[in-house]
Amino acid sequence: MERLTFPFLFLVLSILSPSDGGSIGVNYGRIANNLPSAVKVVQLLKSQNINRVKLYDSDPAVLKSLAGSGIRVTVDLPNQLLPSAAKTPSFALQWVRQNVAAYHPSTQIESIAVGNEVFVDPSNTTRFLVPAMKNIHQALVKFHLHSTIKVSSPIALSALQSSYPSSAGSFRPELIEPVFKPMLDFLRQTGSYLMVNAYPFFAYESNANDIPLDYALFRENPGVVDAGNGLRYFNLFDAQIDAVFAAMSALKYDDLEMVVTETGWPSKGDENEVGASLDNAAAYNGNLVRRILTGGGTPLRPKADLTVYLFALFNENKKNGPTSERNYGLFYPSEEKVYDVPFTVEELKGYRDKRKSSSSPVAGGGRLSTPVSGNVSPSVAGQTWCVASGEAGKAKLQPALDFACGEGGADCHPIQPGSTCYDPNTLEAHASYAFNSYYQKKGRAIGTCYFGGTAYVVSQPPKYGTCDFPTGY
Repeated sequence: MERLTFPFLFLVLSILSPSDGGSIGVNYGRIANNLPSAVKVVQLLKSQNINRVKLYDSDPAVLKSLAGSGIRVTVDLPNQLLPSAAKTPSFALQWVRQNVAAYHPSTQIESIAVGNEVFVDPSNTTRFLVPAMKNIHQALVKFHLHSTIKVSSPIALSALQSSYPSSAGSFRPELIEPVFKPMLDFLRQTGSYLMVNAYPFFAYESNANDIPLDYALFRENPGVVDAGNGLRYFNLFDAQIDAVFAAMSALKYDDLEMVVTETGWPSKGDENEVGASLDNAAAYNGNLVRRILTGGGTPLRPKADLTVYLFALFNENKKNGPTSERNYGLFYPSEEKVYDVPFTVEELKGYRDKRKSSSSPVAGGGRLSTPVSGNVSPSVAGQTWCVASGEAGKAKLQPALDFACGEGGADCHPIQPGSTCYDPNTLEAHASYAFNSYYQKKGRAIGTCYFGGTAYVVSQPPKYGTCDFPTGY
């Protein structure tokens, strides 16, 4: 995990599309002296219906405990072993024999992370990365495991030269020829994917005056249009991920997939660690799980359902650095939850983001504007409305309007010819009324003001002509 500052300025927040989604896993770090046994940890994972876990080593006790559990496992070849794995194929073969082949398939190892954030490793192991990956893969071939176990390496977002706006995403020039092109070629040839560690918390912490907290926590807001590609972003996570996709696309690797191997938010921090709190951690991880499990991809890759690993399973009391480093856990070492977070679609049905009440839709950090077309009435505390984005264009707005008035069940009678809200007779005005009807009927739940990215939530009642927008049914 690497701290990184991003110049995401004046950005604003996320709404979800209800559809089939991705997958949630968890990172099982063990830099602590008070954690439960591996056997108990596996029981905990199963009790929480967590079916993917990523390790930072290949500890025999952990791998044995995971045998027969049905939990998919990612093991790690530590950075310090990269030189040996790169220089000596026999070392890579022996490592795979002892740490992978000896346990698979009883322990469902699905991938090997070769190193972790190698580009920021103070031991300067970057030049060994791709050769090590290739030797590990060749070892898998010899054990006939290469078709079921993928090889990749998690990168930190500091591997990007540019990340804002997302459309300008690009890799650091000095890494492109010696590392990224051969690594991405390898991933393509072996049917693997790029592993990425992404932490919106670091960007928010460093730019809290410019980034609204709600944008970082997947809460509702108007969003912001990327001037480079015309796409509207509703959360910082999507913006970071699409910056990496854009960097891959710039090198002509649009066909490669991505797995987010780390993301999380600390429940406690030092006084200068802005945003580190239990409430914010609960909101980030809970809303992230909903975002991933309900699917929809990112604005740049709308069909790319993601596998995301939350960081981390436990608070780890022996980690160095600021207080936050020891407080990313979803669970205390006692196995008690630090806060409530859903892990399955079923649990999402009863999940609510328990945000603290505020007279403003943005609780902390950056200002949130309400760019509503037409006249705007005085703010009504505690109420929100859903309106169409005039920038979405007819090609996107018309199908969304048709859905709202048809399958969506919105009350569209007032926008029929001769009715009270027919005027002004514009697509934006009619779509806004229909979207808001749907949104209000659904109880203003997160995810019900999306419509393919053509709608957003406002905190002031919109007025188109003399039409009043309802606030409930």
